[in-house]
Parts: sequence; structure tokens; C-alpha cells
Amino acid sequence: MVSTSQKKSLHSLLAANLGKLTIPSSSSSTAHHDFDFPPFSSHDPNPSPSTSAIPGSPQVIQSRSHSFVGPSPRFAQSSNSLAFVDELDSQSDDEAEIDVGGGLGTDCAVGEKQVGVGASGEKLAVKIGPGDFQILRLVGQGAFGKVFLVRKRSDRLDGDGGGGDGIFAMKVMRKETIIKKNHVDYMKAERDILTKVVHPFIVQLRYSFQTKSKLYLILDFINGGHLFFHLYRQGIFSEDQARLYAAEIVSAVSYLHKCGIVHRDLKPENILMDADGHVMLTDFGLAKEIDESGRSNSLCGTMEYMAPEILLAKGHNKEADWWSIGILLYEMLTGKAPFTHANRKKLQEKIIKEKVKLPPMLTAEAHSLLKGLLQKDPSKRLGNGPNGDNQIKSHKWFHSINWKKLEARELRPKFKPDVSGLDCTANFDKCWTSVSPVDSPAPTPTASDHFQGYTYVAPNPWLSS
Repeated sequence: MVSTSQKKSLHSLLAANLGKLTIPSSSSSTAHHDFDFPPFSSHDPNPSPSTSAIPGSPQVIQSRSHSFVGPSPRFAQSSNSLAFVDELDSQSDDEAEIDVGGGLGTDCAVGEKQVGVGASGEKLAVKIGPGDFQILRLVGQGAFGKVFLVRKRSDRLDGDGGGGDGIFAMKVMRKETIIKKNHVDYMKAERDILTKVVHPFIVQLRYSFQTKSKLYLILDFINGGHLFFHLYRQGIFSEDQARLYAAEIVSAVSYLHKCGIVHRDLKPENILMDADGHVMLTDFGLAKEIDESGRSNSLCGTMEYMAPEILLAKGHNKEADWWSIGILLYEMLTGKAPFTHANRKKLQEKIIKEKVKLPPMLTAEAHSLLKGLLQKDPSKRLGNGPNGDNQIKSHKWFHSINWKKLEARELRPKFKPDVSGLDCTANFDKCWTSVSPVDSPAPTPTASDHFQGYTYVAPNPWLSS
């Protein structure tokens, strides 16, 4: 017979040995990985150019085929490009503690907004993390991670008005990939910019937090789908339809420029449509704060929409956004971008040297606006100068737009997407929504001090009144 004391000794020995067990490292041949699958065929029709990196700035050529918010359905999908690895999430206890009273950092423009108080009047702090959000669908994937449709669980005190159980978009980014590609500054800038901007045509950030291996942004879910999705289905937009979308985009970009922010990745995949048919600007992963006289030399954006001065590394500012809006408008009115080529080097040459061909089917006013926006010399481009946005807003093509009513969302779009509810994903590409949504584990980077002050909770408008 084994005595009670012997049993306890055996239990202690067993527990000690179990504690020494280790999980094989990710370098093991049997380890699973959360791969960054390209949205298109592995035979990328637009290979990355062999340009040299600009000293002092990371090279950030963001291929159109790697849009964070999902693929452009203009290219055929390969049968093996959507193979995902279902893995158990080992980070359920890896949560970030958030002071729900407001922002955590000097760069966050959030005041002291108490969400709850204890018995003695002290402010309550709540832990928030991936476990507070139920993943419903995958709605996009890109070079750094995934975008999910999520529902916030209502079993915790929160700062979003007390409603709980809300529908959001959750953008998940892997720290290891961000650090490896030297994009830490871009990811921090995206979070910082989103905490500062409030505009009727810009998607709102609600929370940001981090785990040991990932960054999380919780944003309003815009359920009408991407502008590109509707443009692809319709082929082209009428001038009246395109005018309202262009005006709302101009309004949002003008606001950003007044805040000293340049978006630098304007394209239909980064513009969402809400249930009422209004467009909403999203994805600030390449946005940067630049003052009026400053210049950035980073090679960044999606090449079809990149201004010549970016490709020539001459330094760029807000004028680069107006060029991108010109490309956007051209594409909305004609169904294709003005400069296209399967070879990226030749595409780059066309953007720098080739004249824009304006289709005769467009009105003279549309021709005039496109010529002004697509001037290759940024100093001559419509929108150049301290009050350049007013030049665009007062252009004759926009004569029917009442800008005050527009920004009050009183101008009603003629087209409204078919939306069945807050969590409707019918307007998102099925190549994402049909995939089983998994927030897969990721390795923890060795350096852990890159993302200090990342946590954020949007102020509660009810508590501030």
C-alpha cells in the first residue's frame, strides 16, 4: 500500500515533471504557420519592381494584389490561394489591460471619461482583449494580418455607450511580420491618426489593444462592402453617381489635410460603402502626418494610384492624394485606371511619362477636372497650395454639390447596397467570407518595446455630456 505522504510526493514529482514539458519551436518541420496568402493567383500579373530602397525610409510598395481589405476581383483566383490553417488559439489569456477611462498616451486626444466607479468612487479598469470579441466572419486579408467581422461580448463593462454586443470590424496584425518588414512606424502612425480623426466619411476607431504577438484595431463595421465591389459589378458609374462619391472622398481627404495628414493609399479597395450608400474612407496603414512645407520620401502606396513624384522619389505631400483621387475618378467613370500594364517597371514609366487619354464619352467639365487632378507636376496640380481643396470643391463639375449638406449627410445617394442587417457580409467577396474565420496563433517577437502606448478606448459621448 502507498501511504498518503507517498501519494503527495508522487503528485509533486509528477507536477514538477509536467511543468518541464515544452512545445516544439515554430522552426520544427511539424509546426503550422499562419501564412500570408496573396489574394490572387500565385502568378502575380504585377510583380514588384526592382527599385532600390530610399535611405532612411522603409520601402513600402504595396501591391494592389495585397490590399489589406481584400482582393480586387478583376483577376482570376487560383484554386490553392485560399488554403488556411485552422489552429487552436493559444493566446486566450494574453490580454491587454486597458484603463477604460480614456487614452493611454500623450499622443491620444482623449479626456478623462469614466466608464464605471467602484464603491469608494475609484475608477474601474477593465481587461480587454481578443476574448472580448466573438469572431463571425473573415472579410479581408493582407500582408500583415486579417480583418474579421466581430461581435463585442456584453458580459463586461465597456466604454462604447454601455450597449455591449456591438458589431465591429477587427483588424489583426502580426507584430513579428511588422518588425521584420520595418513597418513599426507605419502601424503606430495608423493607430495614432485614427484616434485623432472624426469625420462623417471616415471609419471610426473604437478600441486598440495588443497581445504579446499581435496588434488589434476595433473599428466600426461598414456593411455595404467596398466601393470596388460595386464598381466591378456595375462596370462604370454615371457622372451623377460618381460625383457624389468623389465629393464625399474629397471632403474626407480635405479634412485629413487640414489635420496635417496625408493618406497615401487612396483606391477603391480602401473605400467602403455604408447601408445608406455613403462612402467611408478606411485603411490608414500608409498614412502620415506631414506639415504643409514638409515632404516625405517614402516609396509607398499602390502603384496604379501612385503620383509621379512618389515614383521619382522627389518628395511628396498632400498633392499626391489629389492625384490618387484623379485616378479614382477616372476609374469610376471609365471602369479602368488610366495607366495599366502587367509589367510594373513599364507601368511606372507610363505613370511618369505617358499623357492621360480622356474618353470622349465624358462631359467637358469631367475632362477639365481630370486634367487638373492628373497634372504630373504637383506644383501645377489642382489642389496644390494651402487652400487647394477649395479649388477642387469650387470646380464646375461639382457645381451641383452643396458641401454643407453633403457633410451633414443630407445628400442622399441614389444607389443603396442590398444590406440585410448590421452583420450582413453579402457585399464582401465570397473568397473571404466563405473561409472559416480563425485568428491563428503567431510567434512572439523577441523585442517587446516597439508598441508602447498602443492601447486606446474611444471616449463615451453619453458620459461626457
